[in-house]
Amino acid sequence: MNRSHLEFCRSNLNPTLSMENEGSSNNGSEVPPSQPLESLSISPQPQLSLKERFDLIRSIGEECIQEDELERLLAKKPRIVCYDGFEPSGRMHIAQGVMKAINVNKLTSAGCNVKIWIADWFAQLNNKMGGDLKKIQVIGQYLIEIWKAVGMNLEGGQVEFLWSSEEINSRAHEYWPLVMDIARRNKLPRILRCCQIMGRSEQDELSAAQIFYPCMQCADIFFLKADICQLGMDQRKVNMLAREYCDDIKRKNKPIILSHHMLPGLQEGQEKMSKSDPSSSIFMEDEEAEVNLKIKKAFCPPKVAEKNPCLEYIKYIVIPWFNEFTVERKQENGGDKTFKSFEDLVGDYESGELHPGDLKPALAKSLNRILQPVRDHFINDPKAKDLLKRVKVCTFDFFLYFELHGTDDFFIPWLQGYQMMYCRMKAKPYILF
Repeated sequence: MNRSHLEFCRSNLNPTLSMENEGSSNNGSEVPPSQPLESLSISPQPQLSLKERFDLIRSIGEECIQEDELERLLAKKPRIVCYDGFEPSGRMHIAQGVMKAINVNKLTSAGCNVKIWIADWFAQLNNKMGGDLKKIQVIGQYLIEIWKAVGMNLEGGQVEFLWSSEEINSRAHEYWPLVMDIARRNKLPRILRCCQIMGRSEQDELSAAQIFYPCMQCADIFFLKADICQLGMDQRKVNMLAREYCDDIKRKNKPIILSHHMLPGLQEGQEKMSKSDPSSSIFMEDEEAEVNLKIKKAFCPPKVAEKNPCLEYIKYIVIPWFNEFTVERKQENGGDKTFKSFEDLVGDYESGELHPGDLKPALAKSLNRILQPVRDHFINDPKAKDLLKRVKVCTFDFFLYFELHGTDDFFIPWLQGYQMMYCRMKAKPYILF
């Protein structure tokens, strides 16, 4: 993707999103809008050509099924509906926080409407937060607040946050017959192959609720009238189930699947970040010292670009965010250098001109620049600060549930003291940071 396309995605943050969706009667705890924050900014976006819109949307996906369908859709429909969703299940890592903001900003810049499905009922089905819906909804509000703080462009009404519990309840007569029809038309082995979407495998012991989950997620696509499914590669199987369902019911217009790249964990051999291993990820609430330490310890072999998590962070987060990556070095080590493209960076790294000892501090500095507005927001904004307090209560309650029921979901820095004390009492060898 060229530089001009990247610039289309950098926008003024004006988080004046109404909390009608966030503070619904279902979630039980309203959070007023945050104070306006400053993030990335550019001049007003120029009108994009059809090809520029296609290139911008296509740049999001590691895979697109199918490109010709996307071209036809753009040609005939002026306002495309894109669907993305998330389970409010605990901490937000930087891929979910920053990459989603980048991708949503690209979609809105390309003239799309984005529906972000807050899957609170799905998190309950998947036994997140001990299955406590009220706690799940508090976490959901917190995650929305992070996106507002980091720079997701919510101006202009192109982005909607929709709570699954509220939307399904209000249109149950549409939703449940669709779910039942999808379930009726598929055999159990096909549904079990979709268990990856929940962070499970076909071999895991699943509850009946978790078996029902893929049918519901497949139904979401049609329920939301989505033209594009913009989810991670780990959600591919259920998105393909939706296209297969279209074949089964003889529906001509299938949802286009735009699957984004999954960032690896920071340690060697980790294909994806894990909430249960804090050292594998940068989290949106990590302090500056934590980010510095995690990047310092990250796997980053000299002269090897392939499967190098530090380079992937630069490729998918830093360069899309800043349009460049700057390394500060002593003059005897080559002096400061700014890379305008990832390819130039890889060239220097593989040749040995750029050493991990110089790359890592530069990466940590860039990530901290991105995360600092989020930290400031939850310190300085009274409403966000109050929400964070309620999140801490919910997550500590879940920690106790974890101890009682053995649920493996996440560890949280602000609970570290409680965890260490409790682990000593129970003599359990947990790995904490």
